[in-house]
Amino acid sequence: MNSPVVNILEQLITIEKTSTNPVYIQIAQQIINAIQRGYLLKGTVLPGTRTFSNLLKIHRNTAVAVYDELASQGWVEIIPNKGTFVLVPKQNNTPIKAAAQRNIDNAYEYSKTTGFPFQQSLHLASTTEKTNAKFIINDGKPDLRLHPVHQFSRWYSAVMKRKLVVNKWNNANASASIFETHICNYLNATRGFHIKPNNFMSTRSTEMSLYIVSQILIKPNDIVLVGNLSNYAANMIFQQAGAIIKTIPVDTDGLNIEYIKTHFIKHSIRCVYICANRHYPTTQTLSAKRRLELLNLAKTYKFAIIEDDFDYDFQFEGSAMLPMASADVNGMVIYLGKLGQSLFPSFQTGFVVAPENLIAEAKNYLQLLDEQGDIIQKQMLAELIDEGEIYRLTKKNVIVYKQRRDWLCQYLYAYFKNKISWEIPNGGLAIWLQFKPKISLIKLAEASQKQNVFLPKTILYQDKNTCAIRFGFGHLNEKEIKTVAEKLWLSYCNVVN
Repeated sequence: MNSPVVNILEQLITIEKTSTNPVYIQIAQQIINAIQRGYLLKGTVLPGTRTFSNLLKIHRNTAVAVYDELASQGWVEIIPNKGTFVLVPKQNNTPIKAAAQRNIDNAYEYSKTTGFPFQQSLHLASTTEKTNAKFIINDGKPDLRLHPVHQFSRWYSAVMKRKLVVNKWNNANASASIFETHICNYLNATRGFHIKPNNFMSTRSTEMSLYIVSQILIKPNDIVLVGNLSNYAANMIFQQAGAIIKTIPVDTDGLNIEYIKTHFIKHSIRCVYICANRHYPTTQTLSAKRRLELLNLAKTYKFAIIEDDFDYDFQFEGSAMLPMASADVNGMVIYLGKLGQSLFPSFQTGFVVAPENLIAEAKNYLQLLDEQGDIIQKQMLAELIDEGEIYRLTKKNVIVYKQRRDWLCQYLYAYFKNKISWEIPNGGLAIWLQFKPKISLIKLAEASQKQNVFLPKTILYQDKNTCAIRFGFGHLNEKEIKTVAEKLWLSYCNVVN
């Protein structure tokens, strides 16, 4: 007859061959569960490895691995020539018994709500929408399928194997200095800057950069000027800092600087938020004349300019306009950018370029939010920049995205003819589509959802003067663009008919 222990093990242990967990881990976990539930008591002798392997039809080496795993976690004690004995590890934390109350049955369920009040922010309401649609349109994001997976794996592996990485981890300041020097040299060569590491700070994202800057710059009730159609994420950050947002008209030459002169007085404005190359969401470019006017006005009125260059890498015709910050001699411009947009998002980095005293304060904030940073990411970006890989990847992807922009324009014209209008942008990963005559964009989104195309509310712009969509195309290939254009046309017909 089998011993009681063997019978228990035989009944409780099952091996799932399709599981990704190794067999010895599966068995060890089930034995731990049996000990926790009291089926195997402290001091119980487990079968020898030969008996155990025969019982479960496993290799003896696997049985040895099971006992070694249990011993390493403190669940059994292996005594040579005597056997393997069950232990019950002491609990480090004594459970707190629930006080007598009506809902005692819920005493060990985690509460869904706090028992104390706290201030909730209306400005930070989530913009995320769930959908099961096959095609999801965004506001202009890169295609992660273009990420060089195999090359990247080699680069990442090479960096991880370097002993210098450990040294840089132990001396993070030296590592940051080397990384910042590489980035500053790159920006000086590509964007007309003349900066040093004390003018530069890297962050996880452009949003983190803007959040830190807004915490330094903005006090409650400060006035921040943005375009009359502007970046909703930036507006949320400004409002959370306590700013009063005022909108400025935007035309074919970008932000209307004359409007600022006639509607605001000196010292009344805290900062003006602009997009360096293409205004979000309309893709209109701020003209060179207005850039100079804005710089002069900032000096006269004593306000800061936040220059967000979120899509500098994606320039299709001609050269991208150099940042206003590159011509700023009075320290009026705070420049935000992003590097590595041809890589997976976790390996991209945001950054801030500004006068030295502001960067010093911003780094104090960054230390609170992200003291650890990412040494591997910085090491890789520094090497990819130094070896010219970032430049090559960007150039290759720009050719792909330009072709996708042209495909989208071609298919939109084929289906819609004069029902919608747009200007072909000289860069960026989105097109500003305007509907004439106006339709209900909410109904269009609902009809598109039935066609398996999702149009999130964050790309729909509709008021008494506007009926438009910021349509991102970067993440779609030609076949997908054609399909989406066709489905969008069918949805449009359902709305207008």
